[in-house]
Amino acid sequence: MEVVIRPDADDAARTAAGIVHRALAEGAGTLGLATGPSLLGVYRDLVRRHREEGLSFTGVDAFLLDDYVGIPAGHPQSCAEVIRRELTDHIDLDPARLHRPRGTASDPAAEARRFEQHLTETGPVGVQLLGIGGNGHIGFNEPGSSLASRTRLKTLTDDTRRDNARFFRGIDAVPRHVITQGLATIGEASHLVLIATGPHKAGAVAAAVEGPVTAACPASVLQLHRHVTVVVDELAASRLELHAYYRCVARHKPVGQRY
Repeated sequence: MEVVIRPDADDAARTAAGIVHRALAEGAGTLGLATGPSLLGVYRDLVRRHREEGLSFTGVDAFLLDDYVGIPAGHPQSCAEVIRRELTDHIDLDPARLHRPRGTASDPAAEARRFEQHLTETGPVGVQLLGIGGNGHIGFNEPGSSLASRTRLKTLTDDTRRDNARFFRGIDAVPRHVITQGLATIGEASHLVLIATGPHKAGAVAAAVEGPVTAACPASVLQLHRHVTVVVDELAASRLELHAYYRCVARHKPVGQRY
């Protein structure tokens, strides 16, 4: 795991977008997309790179990490709609290659199995973008999720629903259930890139990066992955005990070694 500390949220977003840009330029054909405030800057910079630097998404398959169950197609806060609005409407990704778990399916559990099978057949994901919740969740894998979990129907905690209530008309409008890729599913991606910004993420980042590997902090499973880059701003890095070490490694990377 490599921890990259940037001065601010905009710099962190540019760093994460640069990792995606390089992977696509080198032939990665599958991209994993997540939603959340920390990811929006990454998507803005990818759109800029597409418009100004010729970054192309032609031929790329993109998989959403998760989505809510029970809200209608086109709802402004569905994960699919956020990705469309913030990214895919502005780049040359074929809409038919944007794959998502359908939260409107009549049988969400069966839909989760379908999505897992489709991802298995199309993957592995080259670069998977991730955010982190204040309680350490990635995707919608809440604390207590099995580290071996696959894509499935999950129940959100009230803490997560309260966190997301600002995007809806209060907590009562936030769906109780979601379809999410499991922790083991996420771990099959070749490169995991987690971005976190702001002081409210500092505790979760410290637990995920430097704490024990435990289902109590689902993001701690990233410690077991062969290639993880955690990109944080100064505020999100504020509770890391090895802060100086991460900076030293960044200053003295071997020639040719990249994130």
